[in-house]
Amino acid sequence: MSPKVTKRSDYLSWDEYFMGIALLSAQRSKDPNTQVGACIVNPQKKIVGVGYNGFPTGCSDDELPWAREGAYLETKYPYICHAELNAILNSIGENLNGCTMYVALFPCNECAKAIIQSGIKEIVYLSDKYAHTDPVKASKIMLQQAKVHYRQLVVSRNSVVIHFAADGD
Repeated sequence: MSPKVTKRSDYLSWDEYFMGIALLSAQRSKDPNTQVGACIVNPQKKIVGVGYNGFPTGCSDDELPWAREGAYLETKYPYICHAELNAILNSIGENLNGCTMYVALFPCNECAKAIIQSGIKEIVYLSDKYAHTDPVKASKIMLQQAKVHYRQLVVSRNSVVIHFAADGD
């Protein structure tokens, strides 16, 4: 009699999987300082949108500035589109009511507005390192009033390794 084969025990949880997609999406960002990705998931656990921080389509990331400091028009801030907004705008045309957004950084107030207006009902985030700033404080006020639940993801692993070998090794 052959030994019983059991399923793997170290597979990714749904939260780890969707946060992993958000983090992988962040790797598309050309921002030299901050790379953020977002992943929107419907109640059936299907991905309906992904995005990362970058300039709007058709705007040159070679000509527009990437600076964090200086005169406002000479910084990235008036031009950059955050990952959360890009994920909403990149959604596959599905109604986002009741969806969950996975994102590495807690959303700013501008992204919170778009999240609320789109009908997303939960935000799962990794870091709240800007909690002390007014944009994040305003975000939390609006999210609480709109009854959008948010929670910090506590992970049991520090990394996931992806190999691009064709044979799966």
